Amino acid sequence: MAEQGALSINSENMFPIIKKWLYSDQDIFLRELVSNGCDAVTKLKKLEMMGDFTAPEGYKPRLDVEVCPAERTLSVTDNGLGMTADEVREYINNIAFSGAEDFLSKYKDKAGDDQIIGHFGLGFYSAFMVADLVTIDTLSYKDGEKAMHWECDGSSSYTMEETKRDTFGTTVTLHLSEDCVQFSNYYKVKETLEKYCGFMPYEIYLKEKGGENDKEPELVNETAPLWTKNPAECKEEDYKEFYRKVFRDYKEPLFWIHLNMDYPFNLKGILYFPKINLEYESAEGIIKLYNNQVFIADNIKEVIPEFLMLLKGVIDCPDLPLNVSRSALQNDGFVTKISEYITKKVADKLSGMCKTDRENYEKYWEDISPFIKYGCLRDEKFCKRMTDYILFRDLDGKYLALPDALHVNRIDPGEEAEKEEAAETENSAENAGEKEAEDTAPVEDQTIYYVTDPVQQGQYIRLFRERKLQAFLLNHGIDQPFISQLEAKNEGIHFARIDAGVQDTLKARVGKKAMEEMNKEGEALSTLMQKAVKNDKLNVKLEKLKDKKVASMLIVSEESRRFRDMMKMYSTGGDFPDPGAEGQTLVLNAAHPLVAYLSAHKDDKEAKNNLNLIAKQLYDLARLQNEPLPADDMNAFVLRSNEIMEILTQ
Repeated sequence: MAEQGALSINSENMFPIIKKWLYSDQDIFLRELVSNGCDAVTKLKKLEMMGDFTAPEGYKPRLDVEVCPAERTLSVTDNGLGMTADEVREYINNIAFSGAEDFLSKYKDKAGDDQIIGHFGLGFYSAFMVADLVTIDTLSYKDGEKAMHWECDGSSSYTMEETKRDTFGTTVTLHLSEDCVQFSNYYKVKETLEKYCGFMPYEIYLKEKGGENDKEPELVNETAPLWTKNPAECKEEDYKEFYRKVFRDYKEPLFWIHLNMDYPFNLKGILYFPKINLEYESAEGIIKLYNNQVFIADNIKEVIPEFLMLLKGVIDCPDLPLNVSRSALQNDGFVTKISEYITKKVADKLSGMCKTDRENYEKYWEDISPFIKYGCLRDEKFCKRMTDYILFRDLDGKYLALPDALHVNRIDPGEEAEKEEAAETENSAENAGEKEAEDTAPVEDQTIYYVTDPVQQGQYIRLFRERKLQAFLLNHGIDQPFISQLEAKNEGIHFARIDAGVQDTLKARVGKKAMEEMNKEGEALSTLMQKAVKNDKLNVKLEKLKDKKVASMLIVSEESRRFRDMMKMYSTGGDFPDPGAEGQTLVLNAAHPLVAYLSAHKDDKEAKNNLNLIAKQLYDLARLQNEPLPADDMNAFVLRSNEIMEILTQ
């Protein structure tokens, strides 16, 4: 006679809660049912190991998933330890009583290394998210036990009775609700199994009953994924093939980090550094989180450090303190330690590569530098570990680490003394009217000069290299906040863009008397330039530069330019301060003929038109060395250039 009774639950609303709120994604029910099946097999293996069970000849652990579109059903069958009638009452009828926890508690002194996936006892009831009726057919491995049939329609009542079954194990059958009929589709179920169960530890076979796929069951998972193996056993092609299979990315990764840790927590995984083009591709990566080879979610921010979200990889941590739905984490302190460990291993790999495989490190640098710099901005510990392994590429294409970059323009003390002595001699000669000094001012030894656009700043680069000075290419969007952080965390280090530092390197030494005359003349030219370009805030300086081919330069202070760039970055409507309003200086070269013409004819009314043309042209030429002109200014520059050429032909 069939036994009938009421489910032991704490709330009459338990099923609606499970169905609507417990799990974030509907297809997770399949992960839970397959995980339960894996648990049943693992428990049986433990019992065999302890001598409490002898497996029949030819026994091989496996799970079978079968779909039947005609009957609108889906079933999951395992050949694990099965359940007795009492166990069904205890583990199924009492919702939220965890069979896994009870089993581990009972055998805690005898259990081996195999992990039990389930922890909560609610996984089975996720079946009611998609089914109107759920049945269980099970037979315990214990001798003399009867096979049991259990069924429930999602209400608070169940039916349980004896049934016929020849093999130990459990079959859970779902009679799918009308709005979830897609889970009787072979390809939908295959996709779901590959997503959540693609690396579970026992073979999972999928078959369709009475359809086009009604043939030999298809194996849908890999029981020993690459991350579970010893790194010494894995070949380069193994890593690449795994990358292609898991991430559907056929561009080879640059390199990878194989994580393998047993203490103080169990964590394994592989992190790949992909090659991406940040101009045309999203910089967001994918890191898949597993719990004992069961897929949990992508990119869980509590476990994966934020900056490593740019990478691709898998991390398997059976010790993760998951919540009941496995969709979120508990115990922040423990999770933080896991995150810090991952960060440390990445930093160790990168710094080790820089020390022992510098050639490849430099080869990969342009691709991995955004990851590293972003990591330095987001993680202080990572920044401390990596600061000395940040590379800077100079104008000759050579890579230097930060400590070496700081010394690249440093003047040797002996050489500096010789320069000072020569400067004093030339300065005396100039005051005597014999000749003017042409020497370079000492370079500040803690300043690192950089270039953001080699084409736009080409003239500054030429002038810099003629003075045998070096600068570094920093043309990525993350470079500006990154160098600001380096300056803040390293006292005495200063970065300056090449146009902000070139003036001091080109300035020729002049005597006191000549300097006074030049300052006076500069005031007059300043008035002329401000009127010509209609900018009374423009700061104009007359300097004698060593290179007589340079007529004018526009110097924007590093602080002002960074502020302007920051405002431009965060401005939604393009309304940001005019770079000419603050911190901008137009340097006119007193040694250039055009500037000499302005100076000589500044009071000549007949030359007024020519003076305006030359003044405007000198200003725009200087601006062009810094950045592209706005559309209207560029149009005026072209028209003015044509006008100047017409005057030359007259």
